[in-house]
Amino acid sequence: MSDKFAATIARLSTVDGTFHQHLDALLDWEGVSDKAVQARVEEILADVKQRGDSAVVEATNRFDRLSVESMEQLRLTPEQLKKAFDGLSTEQRDALSAAAERIKRYHERQKPSSWQYEEADGTVLGQKVTPLDRAGIYVPGGKASYPSSVLMNAIPAHVAGVREIVMVVPTPDGVLNDLVLAAAHLAGVDYVFTIGGAQAVAALAYGTESVPRVDKIVGPGNIYVATAKRAVFGQVGIDMIAGPSEIMVVSDGQTDPDWLAMDLFSQAEHDEDAQAILVSWNAAHLDDVEASIERLLPTLERENIARASLQRRGALVLCQDQAEAIALINRIAPEHLELSVDTPSGWLEDIRHAGAIFMGRHTSEALGDYCAGPNHVLPTSGTARFSSPLGVYDFQKRSSIIHCSPEGASELGKIASVLARGESLTAHARSAEYRINN
Repeated sequence: MSDKFAATIARLSTVDGTFHQHLDALLDWEGVSDKAVQARVEEILADVKQRGDSAVVEATNRFDRLSVESMEQLRLTPEQLKKAFDGLSTEQRDALSAAAERIKRYHERQKPSSWQYEEADGTVLGQKVTPLDRAGIYVPGGKASYPSSVLMNAIPAHVAGVREIVMVVPTPDGVLNDLVLAAAHLAGVDYVFTIGGAQAVAALAYGTESVPRVDKIVGPGNIYVATAKRAVFGQVGIDMIAGPSEIMVVSDGQTDPDWLAMDLFSQAEHDEDAQAILVSWNAAHLDDVEASIERLLPTLERENIARASLQRRGALVLCQDQAEAIALINRIAPEHLELSVDTPSGWLEDIRHAGAIFMGRHTSEALGDYCAGPNHVLPTSGTARFSSPLGVYDFQKRSSIIHCSPEGASELGKIASVLARGESLTAHARSAEYRINN
C-alpha cells in the first residue's frame, strides 16, 4: 500500500511472495447465493408457478413498495412507450437512435446462415438455423436505470428473428424511467411489465395469465435474479449467471492518469461489489494514477459506491513487463479489458480470455457500454474462459439436417451396424441394417 495516499485502493506487486494469494482473495466472488436466499427464491418461484398473476402482484407490492391490484397495472402499453420516446429531448432521442443503429449494424454481421452439402452418393447433410419464438429480457432497476441494456438485449433478438420480446423491469416506488421506456419503444419490444426480482424470472419461465412464457431469459440482475435464473434453467434457456461488473486496465505508463482513474470509476460506480484493476510495469505511473483517484473520487456523484468498490475489490498492480501483464489478463479473464498501450493489436494473439477488449488509449470502456456497437452483456467472474458476449447466436438454435440417399443409407448402415452391435444395442443395428442393399 502506498504511504503517500489514503488507503482507497490496494497496491499489489507480482514480485511479492503473497501476490497470488492476495489476487485470489481479490478475485473471489461466489455467484451462488446462500441458503437463505435460495430458499426465498424457491418459495417465490413455486408461488408464481402455482398462482400466476396473483403471486407476481403480491411479491411486486412487497418488494417494490407498490400497492397495485392487478397485472394490468404492471403492464405498459405501446402508447406509453411511444409517449416516453416522443417526450425525450432532441439530444437524448438522437443519442438513443444513434446507439440503436450502431448496435443493429454490428449484430447484423453476426447472423449465421443455414447450410447444406451433398456427398457423392447423393446424401445431403447440413444445419438449419432457427430463431427462438419468444425471448424474455431482464432490465435492472433500482440503484440505476439502464436504457442501454434494453438496446443491447432486444436488438440482437430482433436481428436474430425472434418473434416476440417480453421485457421486465422493476420500478421501486413506482418510479418509471422515460429513457428505459423510450429504448423499449425504439427496440421494438412487444410486452413490457414493471416487475423484477425472482417473481419476474418466474413469470417469464413459467408464464402467467398475463405474462407470456418465454424460451430464453437474458439480462443481468441482483443476487435474487441470478439465483432464480439458475433455478429455472432447463425450463427455459438463460444467457449466463452475471456477477458484478469488472474492468481490467493495462497501461504502459503513457496514458493520462486522470483518464485511467475515471476508467476505473466507470465500473466502480455500478455497485459496491464491482471490481476495477489497473496493471502496469511503471511504478511511478501507478503513483500518479493513485493520486488521480484520490483527487477525482470526491467529484463523483456516486462517490460512496465507487469508494466502497475500490476499497473492497480494487487494486493497482505492479508487474514486471508486458508478458507478465498478458499472463495476468489470461489469469483474471476480465469482463472488460482496456489495453491502454501504443500498439494494442500486437497483444491480441496472446490474449485468450476476455469478454470485450478495448484497444488503445482513446477507447474507453464506457463507449462499449453505450454506443460502439458490440454487446455490453458480457461474461463476468472469470467466465470469459468459456463464455462469450451476448449476441445474435444466443437467440437462435441449430438443427442438424440428414437426408440419406438409398446408397448413402446402405453404406452408413454398415458402419452403424458394427458400432451398434459393439454397444449391444441390437435394435439400433437392425434398424440400420434394414436399409443396407444386399
